[in-house]
Amino acid sequence: MADHLGSCLCGAVRFEVKGDFDSFYLCHCHHCQKDTGSAHAANLFSHSAKLTWVAGKESVAAFTLPGTRHSKSFCKLCGSALPNTQVEGLLVIPAGCLDTEITMLPTAHIFSSSKAAWDGKAGEVPVFEGLSE
Repeated sequence: MADHLGSCLCGAVRFEVKGDFDSFYLCHCHHCQKDTGSAHAANLFSHSAKLTWVAGKESVAAFTLPGTRHSKSFCKLCGSALPNTQVEGLLVIPAGCLDTEITMLPTAHIFSSSKAAWDGKAGEVPVFEGLSE
């Protein structure tokens, strides 16, 4: 039985993860901002968990930014972030691609010196349960 299940936005790629996560980082580096199109990336890391592609493995692509260790995996059909195994012995799971609940809290914010200026003000804006009209 899998500890976690996940998928891409279009559902073509599905996977399961067996094992525990070691850490959960919110990374504010410029690479992660560009990579996600947001203020930060939210990734879970494990040195021991095992990834199994349940469906759509042929739709998984990977990109490593030349001259860096920054890499990502994604669905070729919808572009959704997917688990990354580019660094040997390390599984990186984008938190948003999991379909099962994550029970651990983030371990830390990292590269906070690169934090987007508007990110710190997010707590000051109105909150809606759905799309505001």
